[in-house]
Formats: sequence, structure tokens, C-alpha cells
Amino acid sequence: MTNTLGRPDLDVIAGWIQPGESVLDLGCGEGALLRILRQGRGARCWGVEIDPANVLAAIANGVNVIQCDLEGGLTGFEDGAFDHVVLSRTLQTVRHTQGILAEMLRVGREAVVSFPNFAYWKNRMAVMAGRMPVSEDLPYQWFDTPNVRFFTIDDFESLCSQMGLVVRERMVLDDKGKLIEEEQNFLGSLAVYRLKR
Repeated sequence: MTNTLGRPDLDVIAGWIQPGESVLDLGCGEGALLRILRQGRGARCWGVEIDPANVLAAIANGVNVIQCDLEGGLTGFEDGAFDHVVLSRTLQTVRHTQGILAEMLRVGREAVVSFPNFAYWKNRMAVMAGRMPVSEDLPYQWFDTPNVRFFTIDDFESLCSQMGLVVRERMVLDDKGKLIEEEQNFLGSLAVYRLKR
């Protein structure tokens, strides 16, 4: 898989956005994805970010960004305001998982989510060796991680089923960004989903 944005999940997400569509990126960081979508696809883009330094960087990148905490929900956004609401590598840091997924699909017709798969074989090996995993997709030590929960592809799909969410598309990548098509919960390091109601 071509890695033009520096992260393979962002390349997958960018490939799902059609020209002229509207995108809200939750936890947009410095706005790299939104800048590319605006410049390359003519997408109408907005971001939400909590970190003040990232907010300033996103503004410098020409991104419309609002500083707020996702834990408070998306009350400032109208129902159906966006084509896509993106949450990339952030779901594991959110305390109210079901709430944010519901809010994403309230304000957007599609939710796009990426997350590290805790069941990836290298993570399993680290736990079997008595240590918490540290990897490209889980880059923090146990004592300084922003992650509040660890879950697997199977866990996420079970939650989607419980919430009545439809998986439109799923792509699973290994730690090198290669597409994994078999035994995804074991061989996949990073999962990317398109969801709808």
C-alpha cells in the first residue's frame, strides 16, 4: 500500500473520500489528512482537536479547526452535517466509546474509524513474555500511554453488532502497512472501518 500521508490508515481513509465531500476529523492533530483532502479532492474539511499546539499547527496548515474535548460529545454540530466523520487512532483513548460512535453517526452519514488491534500476534507475544506491547501502532509504555482501553478487531465488530452499526468496508493492515486478508485478528496490526447505521 502506498504511504503518502506518513500513515497507512490515513491513505486508506483518503481513498474513501470522494471529491467535494464534507469531512469532520476528530482528533485531527496538525490537520495533515484534511489538508490533503482539501487540496487534492476539493473536500470541505473541518477538524476537532484538544491539544493547543496541534490546533495552532492545523490553523497554519489552513485547516478549519475547533478546540474541544471529544468526551463532551459533538453537541455543536447538527445532525447529518457531514458526509464522513473520521476518528483515526483515537478510539482507544476515548472513555465513552459507544457515545462517540453514536455521535459520529448522528452528525455524519458515515463514520470512519481506525485503531490498533491488541490481538495482533506481536502484541500477544509481548503479553506472553510478561510485558505490555510497544509497537508502531501502540508506541507508548504502559505508564505514559494516552490509551484508556485495549481491544481487538473481534471486540470492535461485536460492539458494532450490539449497537446496530453496519460495517460498509474494513481494511486490516500489518505493521508495515501491507493489506491483510486472512486471519486478520491475528495478523493485522491496524484496522480501518467504514460504518453506517
